[in-house]
Amino acid sequence: MTTTDALLSVRGVQKIYATPGGDVEAVRNLTFDLRRGEFACLVGPSGSGKTTLLKCISGLLAPTSGTVLLDGQVVDGPPRNMALVFQEYGRSLYPWLRVAENVDLPLRAAGVPKAERAERVEEALEAVGLAHVPRSYPWQLSGGMQQRVAIARAIAYRPEVLLMDEPFAAVDAQTRADLEDLVRSVWAKLGLTILFVTHDIDESVYLGERVVILSSSPTIILEDLAIDLPETRDQLETRSDPRFVELRHHVYEQIQRAKTYTGDTDTVRTVA
Repeated sequence: MTTTDALLSVRGVQKIYATPGGDVEAVRNLTFDLRRGEFACLVGPSGSGKTTLLKCISGLLAPTSGTVLLDGQVVDGPPRNMALVFQEYGRSLYPWLRVAENVDLPLRAAGVPKAERAERVEEALEAVGLAHVPRSYPWQLSGGMQQRVAIARAIAYRPEVLLMDEPFAAVDAQTRADLEDLVRSVWAKLGLTILFVTHDIDESVYLGERVVILSSSPTIILEDLAIDLPETRDQLETRSDPRFVELRHHVYEQIQRAKTYTGDTDTVRTVA
């Protein structure tokens, strides 16, 4: 894929933090593209700079060097056509606002007309299975339902790109499986481009069309792996598929390699 074919293009992104003990290079020379409508997962060891990279991509953090392009335009602040879902859903929702009001808030801030806002909120809540609780408060809902509210708020904004930073890390295994299927369903229905950061190897293989494997810090891309599983996926059938097991094993091996990365190469290995 060339840069002109990509919706989201990351080019040579590096991030160095200045600390009292000296400069710390968190991310080193990362380059990759996402095509329109693609679902890609980023996975790597703890402390591998995944969140730092996502903040650079979303415009919340300026890279030390390199460029992020969205639709050919340089990202130098949070783009209007990009939304971000965080891990800590409880802190991203306003407890004094009802569910529908939480989803409506960024639309109101963007100046979307009232009638259109109401339509978008209704559609988003329907998409995440929360059409029955628009007048509830977040604190009246389970953790999984609260994260659904956060996802509804993001998709109601109708972004071209949805960034998700370990959004299911704080929920139980059963809820996590439900949310994984929800995100794939929303992605298929709305044609979003999704970049999903996770530390869970199984989750990355189950969700993505690609898994981008990062090294330990200073972070480079060790491998950009195509996930050649069927487009329609099921928690039982897919996870018992021999190809799923093979891919999961391969990613696990690469994560172990990532932990001992010594910075002697910055070559990306692409496996199709």
